[in-house]
Amino acid sequence: MCADAVRNVSNLVKEQSFSTEVPQERALLVGIDRGNTEWQLEQSLEELARLVETDGAVVVGMVSQRLKNPNARTFIGTGKVEEVVNAAAAFEADVVVFDDELTPSQQSNLEKEIKGIKIIDRTALILDIFALHATSREGTLQVRLAQNQYLLPRLRGMWSHLAANRMGGGVGSRFGEGESQLEVDRRMVRKRISHIRGELKKVAEERAIQRQARLESGIFKVALAGYTNAGKSSLLNRLTQADVLAYDQLFATLDSVTRKLLLPRGRELTLTDTVGFIQKLPTTLVEAFKSTLDEIVNADLILHVVDAGAPQRDAQMNAVGEVLEQIGAHDIPTLLVFNKADALDATTTEVLGEKFPGAVLVSALTGAGMDSLLQRVEQLVDATSAVMRVCIPYAQGALVQLAHERCSIISEQYAAEGTVLQLRIPPAFAAKFLPCKID
Repeated sequence: MCADAVRNVSNLVKEQSFSTEVPQERALLVGIDRGNTEWQLEQSLEELARLVETDGAVVVGMVSQRLKNPNARTFIGTGKVEEVVNAAAAFEADVVVFDDELTPSQQSNLEKEIKGIKIIDRTALILDIFALHATSREGTLQVRLAQNQYLLPRLRGMWSHLAANRMGGGVGSRFGEGESQLEVDRRMVRKRISHIRGELKKVAEERAIQRQARLESGIFKVALAGYTNAGKSSLLNRLTQADVLAYDQLFATLDSVTRKLLLPRGRELTLTDTVGFIQKLPTTLVEAFKSTLDEIVNADLILHVVDAGAPQRDAQMNAVGEVLEQIGAHDIPTLLVFNKADALDATTTEVLGEKFPGAVLVSALTGAGMDSLLQRVEQLVDATSAVMRVCIPYAQGALVQLAHERCSIISEQYAAEGTVLQLRIPPAFAAKFLPCKID
């Protein structure tokens, strides 16, 4: 009887148990069509929807308006604001997300018109995703700096949705230190920005020491750059047998990761994965992630990784090019690498080959094209090196080892005087081999 009673109580508890999962927020997207032929509104809103989903919400509807320029007061027209109010009510939306950055006054006016619902813009959404994915101390500091810089001009009660005691968590709620007060003193925010910059300066100094060590070692530096979700981390894993996090998700990687890469003829170099780019990338993020982006600026070669099958492939490539120019990396030698070739049909593959004859087509998923990519990288590395013929005495075995690790060996012979090598030598090591140079 006791056993039966226990089972009955257990079954009753199971029947009456409630889910502890937090329900997904429902997001209504709003955008304006300015007649941009490169980034059409439909594609831009599709990307915004992916960002919203990455941040944990579900898209329930979209509202758009064709405007040459945003409305100075409410971004969209007055009539369209009313349509958004009605749509938000009909879809039971928890948050309205605008596809461009709102000015503080637009933000304030929209919150007055669309009452009781969070209003955020594309920039706030991206910052929120970065806050969600930041794992390292440096990444967390960079995100906090960008958030506070974004928040500073918006402190006149506009961000009431940040009050956790009123609206709860969810999309757009991972700001700063998680303040719940509606009014945040400007002086306190400026002080916080100053403190974070000081912390980032310390981290940057540590990174600079590591970078200087790599410079002094003469190791050739290759950086992976590209649009978010182009497959940079997957490519790094494939080339270096690393175990870097690689998800089919926007901004899965925020922190730069460096691994050693061995070229076919034995030369060693470093390969660095960096944060992905996106159209309308917030300027606050570019500034905050400066130390991370310096990995690109200080590279000897950039591999611009492109999702070969992306509908907005060319537009994504242009967006990356704009950011590279913005950070001063546009003059660095760059190799186009079209990833995800396994998903392409024969016609698209042929078109890419004709349009971008110098590019390499690969698949980080299957490993296709990796040999061709390594050969092209080796060719570009060799192009930066001087050819020298040397005879290294047998007593200087360390110099022979350096030649194998840091140079490209063209030929190697053994003579009575020592090891005779014909090398491609990086400029950083030329002086070490000059005493052994022979005609």
